[in-house]
Amino acid sequence: MASSILKSRRARKLSASAAKLRLLKKLRCTLRYEKKAWSAGAHLVAGVDEVGRGSLFGCVVAAAVILDPAYRVRGLRDSKLLLPERREALAERIREHAMGWAIAAVDAARIDQINIYHASRAAMREAVMRLAPAADHLLVDAMRIDCELPQNAIIHGDALSASIAAASILAKVERDRMMREWDAVFPAYGLASHKGYSTPKHLAALREFGPTPMHRQSFAPVWQNPVPQEAFAFMAEDAEEEMAAEDLAG
Repeated sequence: MASSILKSRRARKLSASAAKLRLLKKLRCTLRYEKKAWSAGAHLVAGVDEVGRGSLFGCVVAAAVILDPAYRVRGLRDSKLLLPERREALAERIREHAMGWAIAAVDAARIDQINIYHASRAAMREAVMRLAPAADHLLVDAMRIDCELPQNAIIHGDALSASIAAASILAKVERDRMMREWDAVFPAYGLASHKGYSTPKHLAALREFGPTPMHRQSFAPVWQNPVPQEAFAFMAEDAEEEMAAEDLAG
């Protein structure tokens, strides 16, 4: 009795993100969705996924990957479940052996204009459009995109479909690379460590320094900390000069 009560209390303490990770670890990443599409007549099946949807900083990045049925990339799974070194190694193998792959991004300003949901779909669509060869069937993580190609939206697709997992890995590796570059520009925010997500360190930096021009101004933790940013004033001045020049040219 006491044991069951203890287990119940532990379950209640488990956060939503921790519970999701526990679920994802139990799922098996296979080619069953790809095989179903191949058996239906598709030849170039692309997995599509995005990363950075919940970040407060920078772009959302999407990737599309067409795996080669004749070559198995072992170890594919949801990028969130992989150590950085493992993701990097898998990304290299994916780029080397995939029949096609492409990456696209939508920046923070566009995210603020159209919201993160539509920005994620736009990034995924752009990644699909950049594929060469072009895909003839899509497997998309958890949503449908604006595309005439046949597609399947798969809940937890990055943990179930090898192609979507491959796309998740490429997108994650690329976005992490971007965050390391931005960390050198804005070192006070610790972007290299948390990749722009709502960690205590990031939120503390926002409270102290306010948001940078690369933060998503429509996200609550960002607009709730409107500390003046004199250090970035030159960027606003440049933008005003560009707009004035465009008005004169028009």
